[in-house]
Amino acid sequence: MATTPEEIKNSYPIPVFHYRVTIEGDDAHAFSEVSGLSIEYETISYRDGMSYKNGVKHMPGLSTPVNLTLQKGIVRKDSYLLEWISSVRLNTVEKRDVRIDLLDESSEAVVSWTVIDAFPKKLDAPSFNATSNEVAIESLELMASDLKVDYSG
Repeated sequence: MATTPEEIKNSYPIPVFHYRVTIEGDDAHAFSEVSGLSIEYETISYRDGMSYKNGVKHMPGLSTPVNLTLQKGIVRKDSYLLEWISSVRLNTVEKRDVRIDLLDESSEAVVSWTVIDAFPKKLDAPSFNATSNEVAIESLELMASDLKVDYSG
């Protein structure tokens, strides 16, 4: 059982509400939700001459692309995400690295995920409801080629 503050800090799970999102070449952006930080591989089924006796062998194949979703409240005069996805239409899209840092209580990175060569593939406007008083949230879906995880912050 952890007894000192340092032992408690190093042995208890980190809450998910304190994080920072940085898109390459730009300052940190305030996103209300980040999802899709997954590393996944396709599975290959292989049958050899002994499959009738030993069964099918399974092994990892190619990695699947990373599908990241970023959500944020719409703010006046902030069209950064719209400008980025609009560059796809002009066929000049710039792939960017996106870094998500999970922060501790002193705002120091504890774990970092770096999404490599991300580009926008979908921008969703908020749902509108006259009986609701919720914040207008836009959602940007990105596709990327790789995901790197760093536990040293």
